[in-house]
Amino acid sequence: MLNNLTDCEDGDGGANPGDGNPKESSPFINSTDTEKGKEYDGKNMALFEEEMDTSPMVSSLLSGLANYTNLPQGSREHEEAENNEGGKKKPVQAPRMGTFMGVYLPCLQNIFGVILFLRLTWVVGIAGIMESFCMVLLCCSCTMLTAISMSAIATNGVVPAGGSYYMISRSLGPEFGGAVGLCFYLGTTFAGAMYILGTIEILLAYLFPAMAIFKAEDASGEASAMLNNMRVYGTCVLTCMATVVFVGVKYVNKFALVFLGCVILSILAIYAGVIKSAFDPPYFPICLLGNRTLSHHGFDVCAKLAWEGNETVTTQLWGLFCSSRFLNATCDEYFTQNNVTEIQGIPGAASGLIKENLWSSYLTKGVIVEKRGMPSVGLADGALINMDHPYVFSDMTSYFTLLVGIYFPSVTGIMAGSNRSGDLRDAQKSIPTGTILAIATTSAVYISSVILFGACIEGVVLRDKFGEAVSGNLVVGTLAWPSPWVIVIGSFFSTCGAGLQSLTGAPRLLQAISRDGIVPFLQGSCFASASLPGRSCLQLFPEKPASEPIWTLSFLGMSLCLALMFICSWYYALVAMLIAGLIYKYIEYRGAEKEWGDGIRGLSLSAARYALLRLEEGPPHTKNWRPQLLVLVRVDQDQNVVHPQLLSLTSQLKAGKGLTIVGSVLEGTFLDNHPQAQRAEESIRRLMEAEKVKGFCQVVISSNLRDGVSHLIQSGGLGGLQHNTVLVGWPRNWRQKEDHQTWRNFIELVRETTAGHLALLVTKNVSMFPGNPERFSEGSIDVWWIVHDGGMLMLLPFLLRHHKVWRKCKMRIFTVAQMDDNSIQMKKDLTTFLYHLRITAEVEVVEMHESDISAYTYEKTLVMEQRSQILKQMHLTKNEREREIQSITDESRGSIRRKNPANTRLRLNVPEETAGDSEEKPEEEVQLIHDQSAPSCPSSTPSPGEEPEGEGEADPDKVHLTWTKDKSVAEKNKGPSPVSSEGIKDFFSMKPEWENLNQSNVRRMHTAVRLNEVIVKKSRDAKLVLLNMPGPPRNRNGDENYMEFLEVLTEHLDRVMLVRGGGREVITIYS
Repeated sequence: MLNNLTDCEDGDGGANPGDGNPKESSPFINSTDTEKGKEYDGKNMALFEEEMDTSPMVSSLLSGLANYTNLPQGSREHEEAENNEGGKKKPVQAPRMGTFMGVYLPCLQNIFGVILFLRLTWVVGIAGIMESFCMVLLCCSCTMLTAISMSAIATNGVVPAGGSYYMISRSLGPEFGGAVGLCFYLGTTFAGAMYILGTIEILLAYLFPAMAIFKAEDASGEASAMLNNMRVYGTCVLTCMATVVFVGVKYVNKFALVFLGCVILSILAIYAGVIKSAFDPPYFPICLLGNRTLSHHGFDVCAKLAWEGNETVTTQLWGLFCSSRFLNATCDEYFTQNNVTEIQGIPGAASGLIKENLWSSYLTKGVIVEKRGMPSVGLADGALINMDHPYVFSDMTSYFTLLVGIYFPSVTGIMAGSNRSGDLRDAQKSIPTGTILAIATTSAVYISSVILFGACIEGVVLRDKFGEAVSGNLVVGTLAWPSPWVIVIGSFFSTCGAGLQSLTGAPRLLQAISRDGIVPFLQGSCFASASLPGRSCLQLFPEKPASEPIWTLSFLGMSLCLALMFICSWYYALVAMLIAGLIYKYIEYRGAEKEWGDGIRGLSLSAARYALLRLEEGPPHTKNWRPQLLVLVRVDQDQNVVHPQLLSLTSQLKAGKGLTIVGSVLEGTFLDNHPQAQRAEESIRRLMEAEKVKGFCQVVISSNLRDGVSHLIQSGGLGGLQHNTVLVGWPRNWRQKEDHQTWRNFIELVRETTAGHLALLVTKNVSMFPGNPERFSEGSIDVWWIVHDGGMLMLLPFLLRHHKVWRKCKMRIFTVAQMDDNSIQMKKDLTTFLYHLRITAEVEVVEMHESDISAYTYEKTLVMEQRSQILKQMHLTKNEREREIQSITDESRGSIRRKNPANTRLRLNVPEETAGDSEEKPEEEVQLIHDQSAPSCPSSTPSPGEEPEGEGEADPDKVHLTWTKDKSVAEKNKGPSPVSSEGIKDFFSMKPEWENLNQSNVRRMHTAVRLNEVIVKKSRDAKLVLLNMPGPPRNRNGDENYMEFLEVLTEHLDRVMLVRGGGREVITIYS
């Protein structure tokens, strides 16, 4: 457990106190070795000259900050390397992009996209103006709150390259940053796929329909044909865009300005068209049969009959609903009973149409788009609709959450500016200003568009998703002024530009993650963006705000984002969260450790403080009690743990749960021994990690070991999170310690744990305990329940058997019955008690009858008291000590010779002890030992709670008084012989000396001997023996005898754990 630092270390007094400490890295942002080694020559600050290597002058710090440059990420250097000629590299210029060009315009281009031109009119027609307004407001509020939170982070300090990933990772830590960054990369990539598909739809549906490779034979095959066309043309467009991105980002930026100009012109054309429609609406006829909308394909005139000269003839529409072109043909019933009418598709803003489009009209799949309020003659219930008739059908079942999922991607893209943080002149100012202005602009455009579309366009036209009623024309294009081609071309370039921005931003984001090195499989790699069709709701997860200073708005934004995720698609939301969770755990398990001062540390501190205050409210209930361990270990001169098996046992007992504190004590002063304490702490932490012990390490430096251990016991833990159990090793060679401080420290440790109501676990022969890789295929854990200690003896094996080392060991419980006890009833009651505790164990009651005290017990007590007399003389001078021990030895030798002058088995010898003997003797020897010369300073101080390493060779002048128990039994069992019989009689006639012994010690020794005999008989082959640990004597005069009692109690056993309860119940049978 403990380690002392030798007091004989030499040192010259001229060394500086800080010479042994390594120099810290300079706090300069752009520090150089020259600055680190620069000498301080002035005299004005001579008081601080010794601290200049670690604490720079303020002027130097400010100079370093002023020289800091925020270089862009890899693309700029790559392009400049391409343009270099003659091997000369041009100097890298500082970023020049401002708020407007660097943030505002890229955000506008990414936010405005395919949804505005292709799907917003349909969303308004289905959801109505009111619900569409709420939908737009909800989504725009989400992005605005996210931008505000992002601005709070961006304004906290310098934002280098990496944009949103950099801010999130530095605010929430590398795990959150990597998880959100990779999800944001996937979302940006999927958004690129969405923009590419929008480009193909505009190209084939509105620009060049003849370019379609796959054509549908009927209306039911149109969706499949369009999907196949998108696959072919999507691959081609993706290849072209990837080529542009590969050639250089500067070309993307040049194209981006052209594309953005087209988008802005298109939006202005829409507003101009709305204004013009108020006094001159465009001609945009819609054909209705009854109240049903007709698809303007296959007929030219919106009428059943037409006049050619003086003759009435049928139209092409007649042939679509009737069996022939003749007037007497059989026609569809609904066609016959209802009239064909033509209405204006865009009545204009002054038509009062806003009232009709105010409320929602959700449709199911296959339903005909009908005009509300239009008179018609319906069919009988159950009549089937012919799908081949030229009606406008709904292609999908619509509902509010589906519309939110379709519309939400149109408000994303707000990170386009922050992703360019490496190219900005002042990212700290430009990112918040440009992003918030872009969101405000796009939100105003979306909200006004919802109202204007509902006020100007007929409801059936709005609900016509693909413009079938208007010959496939783009509805927004017809509304725009001066020409529909402005909108068609603008929307085409808008989707192309947004796709290029996605393909540009995604790899740069991945590059920033790779440079940080937090994801192992991304280190040193270069990944191109991959585009896969999919739902873009994966973008929702990365949009969660992550700002520490504005908790209210950030929490509201996060809640709103989570709600929108599940509103759009609950299963895709779960998939996105699962992906993010897996990435988080992967980075936590395999990723590089980074300390970026993230906000999670602050949250953890607040949560820990709250939990500690809750624990202070009262002691834990018995059902919640678990051993919270303070493990006392000893380190050697190299600061390595002497007995790692203690930590293996800790791991097996705790299984990574609860509190574990591993403590050690170094002897000396803090100023002199602080480096050794740090090395010891690092060594213990490495061993804890190797043994999978999850806990804390605490190394204390004290002037003496006794006080250091006491300080650990008293001050370990914090508040309610404190240890309640102390685990320590048995001081095995306590008899051989010349200063006899080891066993005194151990007994004081027992007394302090008792006074502090702490449980105590003492492991004997700890070197024989199994390590974590070992497995016991059979065997038993034997519990000797002698006195009730609150249930610790029951709880410990139950916990151990949860570990794979002890899992196959069965549990046996032994209890001791006295003369007046009913053994049968005791066994029955104990079995019932274990059943209520749900503990499976074999139960056995051992009967211990009253018996006479054996001669062996008396002799053990006699020699123990003789040793006690010797130990009391250890405080005398050397000569006095020698005279006292000699007199005691002579007295004992003379007494034995008087009682047995012929031949006895009690012998005096001077054996040679081998160095480092750490094994138990095969026969118990009771020794009287005294060194003839004073010992030198030991290299390792004895520990009250650890089995020390092998001692040096014993002094050959030691005197041993040895009595062998086995030889006494052999003498008693020998046949009669004149010499041996007489010797035995004379030997047992030593009764007068025995009567002078302390009868309390005799009774205690008798109990120890009897219990040991029973335990060895029953549990010799057990893998582990747990038994109650007797308490130390109240009278300190008998401390030296206490160690002998415990030694006798546990001899001849391989693995023993002495358990002493803390004075409270730790298990209960009640639920």
